[in-house]
Amino acid sequence: MYLDVFDRNPYGTNCWLLSAEGGDEAIVVDPGFEPDAVHAMLDAAGKRPAAVLLTHAHVDHAGAAGTFAADVPVYVHPDDLPAFTDYPAWGGGSAAQLDTVGDLRTFVDGDVLRFAGLSLEVLHTPGHTPGSSCFRIEDAIVVLSGDLVFAGTIGRSDFANSDPAAMRRSLIRFLTLPDATRVLPGHGAETTVGTERASNPFLREAG
Repeated sequence: MYLDVFDRNPYGTNCWLLSAEGGDEAIVVDPGFEPDAVHAMLDAAGKRPAAVLLTHAHVDHAGAAGTFAADVPVYVHPDDLPAFTDYPAWGGGSAAQLDTVGDLRTFVDGDVLRFAGLSLEVLHTPGHTPGSSCFRIEDAIVVLSGDLVFAGTIGRSDFANSDPAAMRRSLIRFLTLPDATRVLPGHGAETTVGTERASNPFLREAG
């Protein structure tokens, strides 16, 4: 599987690029910043974007999605759709706005999204935002966790539209994944479910 990450931005947000080995298309997850730089990475790898998937609609994950995806669809959970029309009112907490998206589509829990030779199962994991979601790559033992779980910690649940109780349920769901599952988070280094189960104090509390 082709895998790369762009994280050179003020928030250290991970924009993940992935595709089946040998394919010429790629899935782009969370292009919050620097759309030209992300396109340059794909060009260097000989790949073109097939779709943009958003783990959630905070500006550091979704801000540049519309500019990046001039001719490909952008997918987000419907509970985060209001962020694209009025980001502050949705709960974004600032005067920022997300770039306009030309082809904005939705997914729901249990959907399997097939792009770039990969199949990704949607796991709706609210708490950080109402529509926060993870993507489990079938046959690869990989999950993109967004801002649900990071190496050694978890995402915040104290924003205006966060839900701590929902966050706890989502963390419990995360713990049902096999220990060997690679975790590609929204910020920071990758980890595994087993590592976080054993050492992450927030997950020990949730479990």
